[in-house]
Amino acid sequence: MTTTARPIRRRSAFMRNAFPYFMLAPAVIFLLGITLYPGIYALYRSTMTGKFKLEFVGLQNYRELIVDSTFWESLYNTLLVGSLTLAIEFVIAMTMAALVYRDPWVKAWRIVFLLPMLLMPSAVSYIWKLLFNDGRIISDLLGKLGSTLGNIDFMSSTSLARMVLVITDVWQWTPFLFIIFVAGLQGMDKEVEEAARLDGATWPKIFFNISLPLLRPVIAIALVLRGVDILTMFTPVHVITQGSPAGHTETVSYFIYRTAFKSFEQGYASAASVLVLIATIILSQTLVRRFFRSGTEA
Repeated sequence: MTTTARPIRRRSAFMRNAFPYFMLAPAVIFLLGITLYPGIYALYRSTMTGKFKLEFVGLQNYRELIVDSTFWESLYNTLLVGSLTLAIEFVIAMTMAALVYRDPWVKAWRIVFLLPMLLMPSAVSYIWKLLFNDGRIISDLLGKLGSTLGNIDFMSSTSLARMVLVITDVWQWTPFLFIIFVAGLQGMDKEVEEAARLDGATWPKIFFNISLPLLRPVIAIALVLRGVDILTMFTPVHVITQGSPAGHTETVSYFIYRTAFKSFEQGYASAASVLVLIATIILSQTLVRRFFRSGTEA
């Protein structure tokens, strides 16, 4: 009894070329659904007004937003707190990365520094709220150390309340920059540093004149990622300060939240979201192009 072999069915050239796209299609559709559609809907909603019965108003929400002092104050608070936070995180992360990236125990350092990032932002915010505000732990500790400031109310002072937000964000997200900087420093050519060391260059000169300029593209990407995240700072503000005192710690994200879900002005909040999105895209593109051009020229 003889058996005939089945002929092998070969796919057409079109199917071979289209198969990878068919495999990626579900993921692409999902990503477009959670990114593109909300953006289009926010743009549409920004041209409407009304809490229950929508009414088309065109660009009226944008015109009112431009002259809204509360919106500009929230934007100022975001930029102030964000710039301080980003600067402190950059200095701490770069310093730690420069000190340990050649250490044989750098993997252990990574695990230790990653621990704050593993906690939920809401849990971290509640911890620092307990330390500074509800539990008065920091105030009592300063009193025991001999401070003459007495019982400090961190939420009654604008500068102290902003300081609490900065400390909260720095404690949790400095490891993010640290991991990126360590990876960037370890990925550089060791022969360049060895040649400079043989020429008599000291470690500070090698780091600031060779390593740091070569790291500019990595720094640009890291700062843009953290900068965009800081611009959307919401959880610490919502948990710890809720914009107090007198709205001086209210960020743009909290302004949008309060406008949309407390005042129920979704159209006005959507207009603010669109403006912040446009400003974020322009700022991030400008920084990336500048840093990448500088890194190429270096």
